[in-house]
Amino acid sequence: MLILTVWGQPPSAVRRAQPGSRRGNVSTVRMRKLLILALCAALGLLLSSCSPRDFLSRRLATDLISASEPFRTQQHFPLQTGTVSNKDYVSPEYLVLQQHGWISASAARCSPGMAPPPCWDVFLTPAGVDTVRALVPADEADKTLFFIPVARRELVGVTGISRQGNQADVDFTWRWVPLNEVGAALYSGDLRYTSTVGFREYDDGWRILAARTAPHPNQTLDDALKNAEPAQ
Repeated sequence: MLILTVWGQPPSAVRRAQPGSRRGNVSTVRMRKLLILALCAALGLLLSSCSPRDFLSRRLATDLISASEPFRTQQHFPLQTGTVSNKDYVSPEYLVLQQHGWISASAARCSPGMAPPPCWDVFLTPAGVDTVRALVPADEADKTLFFIPVARRELVGVTGISRQGNQADVDFTWRWVPLNEVGAALYSGDLRYTSTVGFREYDDGWRILAARTAPHPNQTLDDALKNAEPAQ
């Protein structure tokens, strides 16, 4: 219990002040000011002793996942021109690029290690030159291998937190956001994915697991994103 004295008198002395008494009114105002100051000081001490990372809430998990480097890293699509195997040329990604008229190919002799035939000499069409080369650095425009930035991740929401001591598993849903027309052709912004990432509590609060260790098998964020599954 917090007991304040006003100018050497207990609070009861203030309560006994007669209505209309100037001294009583002044004492009451001073007591209220002192009480406010005391409450502010107590609140400040309480807040200073707690860190926003001390409690693993859904809001904190959302902020930490969204700000992490693995989650913020953009997705790049490696487009290989020149001689490629038939397996690569008929892959879903290359078929999409063919359907959009960005690449074409002619039959080619397989390079060593590309058997079995057939193999293909892949090249950018005029539309592909305009589209792809606008998305890569100028010093890479004449190369045969392009790393095209196509999408970034967007966190839809944290769906659950399971804690056990200083360990926790956080379930979350995310989606791809295309960065350009190539990304829009390769990645659907409507498809949702679910992932589970491990957290651990340290002396300065909760952190996302950066690496998996034997005693702590919780999944890292890199693994969580690699092992993502389409949301139901």
